Amino acid sequence: MKNILIHGLGQISKDWDTIKNELETRGISSVAPDLFDLAKGKELDYNTVYQAFSRLCDSHQDRLNLCGLSLGGLLALNYAIEHPKKINSLVLIGTPFEIPKGLLKFQNIVFRFMPKAVFQNMGVSKKDFIRLSKSMVDFNFMDSATALDCPALILCGAKDKTNMGSAKRFHEAMKNSKLVVVDDSGHEVNKDNPNELVSILQDFWAER
Repeated sequence: MKNILIHGLGQISKDWDTIKNELETRGISSVAPDLFDLAKGKELDYNTVYQAFSRLCDSHQDRLNLCGLSLGGLLALNYAIEHPKKINSLVLIGTPFEIPKGLLKFQNIVFRFMPKAVFQNMGVSKKDFIRLSKSMVDFNFMDSATALDCPALILCGAKDKTNMGSAKRFHEAMKNSKLVVVDDSGHEVNKDNPNELVSILQDFWAER
């Protein structure tokens, strides 16, 4: 099996380094692609990023354990819906079943006032980042998710009130899923409580 860790919007692949390194000490190898690097040279929106991510997944002969945070969770879910036979398991962390339009509008206003250097540190331009964010406004994978029967772990940080409702809805919709609330964590579980996340992933993947 191939274990793929997928970062969220506002993160970079290095945000998985602590998780990757600790998993490695436990005999579990994983990869964490840089989503923006995969789509480098193309106008950035959700479809561009998804197509690049999809090509990466297709390149692996093994079945996949996909673990995604936020945007990464949407990409993992999208790929699982389109390629169910490629999926061994899913882990969705802080993944919204739909993007709140009011919140998105507010975030984009905030993004416009942020310095360009903040976005450059993520390997993406400010313009591309805002375009990518806007391109997800009408997404809702809930109906399609109900058809999935692969083992799924739905995670949400205890302090991530924005996505707690989505986590519960995904759990109710996905018949072979388990819901876990991660203590001492907000939205970015991989950064807020990496040790707990490593233990959760190790146990979940060992059962697969």
